[in-house]
Amino acid sequence: MDETILRDVKNLLAQVLHDPGAGQRLRDEDDLVMGLGLESLQMIEFLLSVETHFEVALDFEQIDMSTLGSVRQFAALVEELLGAQGKARARG
Repeated sequence: MDETILRDVKNLLAQVLHDPGAGQRLRDEDDLVMGLGLESLQMIEFLLSVETHFEVALDFEQIDMSTLGSVRQFAALVEELLGAQGKARARG
C-alpha cells in the first residue's frame, strides 16, 4: 500500500467532514459509512474530490460496502486504478 495515497485519502475525508485535524486522527480500518457516518451528499463530494485529486475515473458501480469498509480498502482501490490507468497511458 502506497502510504501517500492513504494519507491523501484521509486528508480528502477530513475536508469533506470539515474537520482539518481528522486526517491525522483517522485510522486505516475506519469504515467510511458506518464508522465516519458519511451521508450521501458527503460521500458524493468525497468521491468527486478523489477523482479530481488523483485524476482517476471511479466506476461507481464497483463501489460497494466492501470497498467502503475501511479507509485502507478504499485507498487500495484508488491505488489499483492509478496502476491500471498508468499502464493504459503507457500503451496508448
